[in-house]
Amino acid sequence: MAEVARLLAGRTRDIRLKGNLCRLFRERSWPRTAKIIRAWMTWVALLDVLTLALNAILLPKPIVMAMLAPACILPPAALTTAFVWRKPRAYWLQRISIIAGMLLILLSVALVGVSAGGEFYERHLNIMLFVAITAIIIFGVPLAWTMTVAAIALALYLSFQLLNPNLEPGNAVAATLFFASGIVATVVARRTMTILAQKTFLLELRDRSRVAELADANARLERLARTDPLTGIANRRWMMETLNRLWSGGLNCRGCAMLMCDIDEFKKLNDHLGHAEGDRCLVKVAGIIQSSVNGERDHVARYGGEEFLVVLPGADEREAIATAERIRKSVEAASLPNPASRVGPYVTLSIGVANQPPDKEFISPEQLQNAADAALYLAKQAGRNCVSLHQPGEAGT
Repeated sequence: MAEVARLLAGRTRDIRLKGNLCRLFRERSWPRTAKIIRAWMTWVALLDVLTLALNAILLPKPIVMAMLAPACILPPAALTTAFVWRKPRAYWLQRISIIAGMLLILLSVALVGVSAGGEFYERHLNIMLFVAITAIIIFGVPLAWTMTVAAIALALYLSFQLLNPNLEPGNAVAATLFFASGIVATVVARRTMTILAQKTFLLELRDRSRVAELADANARLERLARTDPLTGIANRRWMMETLNRLWSGGLNCRGCAMLMCDIDEFKKLNDHLGHAEGDRCLVKVAGIIQSSVNGERDHVARYGGEEFLVVLPGADEREAIATAERIRKSVEAASLPNPASRVGPYVTLSIGVANQPPDKEFISPEQLQNAADAALYLAKQAGRNCVSLHQPGEAGT
């Protein structure tokens, strides 16, 4: 992209594609170029056959017979070139096919007039130049190929004009120079068209890069909007969106469980060890909770200051309690310091569990969350560092 920016910052006429940019431009433009070349070659072959058939009707037989052999060179050469350009092939093979094909086509057109003689001599040499000019204009091939075709056309024209018994050598050279000026102008026009096509290609690359950068920036912003900046796990907003999506997707058919986790005596940890140590504690606890659940199914979010909400889609009561105990024991085993805690010298968790069985009356995510929060309150009352299960109509366990 730095090279793209450099080329676009300069003058249009100075654009020169190199390396990967040149390769990408050829790959991007190949389908259109190949389609044009195939169509041109096919029509030239068809017109050659139709012209020969018309001449056979209108012209004397001796002239037609003189034209026949050189005219038969063109169709195979044109159709072979069209066949080569049916699909991407080696760069050198494409180059040879264009140059050799155009050589045989131009030679065929010239020899038809030379063999017939008379008025056909000069006429077919002019037709040959017209064929060359049309090819130069519409073939979007590299400049070197274009110049080679132009040189072949002028060389054939000059050679056959010098052999023309009805034309003085000086007139032959003058006519060649006259037509050369037209062909040079055509080559310049083709070069300008190619430069403009390359500039369009560069602008497209730049625009695509900007769109990709914008999409990436938007994706990062979206991730930031849904991620807790401290712990790196999901935030409360993302969890609410997830709950709404799960419930609208028919979660009631397979049940769900929620865990409300709260770090015990977290304020004392902050007051005694400082907020930096408190932040480190939150990060480590978040990582422990995340690693203790099924990452492909379960969802974890930082719900508040030191609170974490865990959603277990499809989990029954037994599985929910087992997951909660696994989280609690893992945090306790991590031995994160909290010397001012009344529970113990290390960080502990209290967890409230609420379960929505698939065969019970369906409740909203807010109701299930309130139940988990109520169970967490019971866990705090029970002395902290424990798991409490919400049971409707009971105080909890």
